[in-house]
Amino acid sequence: MRALRDWHDGCYIINMRFNMTKFARLFQIKTRAEVFLITYALALGSVKRGQEYLVQYPGNMGWVFFALTTGAVFLASAKMLEAVEYRNTYGPDS
Repeated sequence: MRALRDWHDGCYIINMRFNMTKFARLFQIKTRAEVFLITYALALGSVKRGQEYLVQYPGNMGWVFFALTTGAVFLASAKMLEAVEYRNTYGPDS
């Protein structure tokens, strides 16, 4: 079929899957530095959301929600750090 239409190799379904795997590798977290950058971005968003909670719920409940949003970032960050350490120790080939 390729010979009939003069398509290049990138148009084949097999090579499309290969290109999709290369594209998907961009979204894998491989190093601790990437985890820290993602944690920073998540923390910025959670603090912004926490500030909105302080406006919506004045008093102690606003501060509780603020603490919960920022605490969730720390839990997610710890989990990502453990996953990167596990991947670097045991590797995907083990």
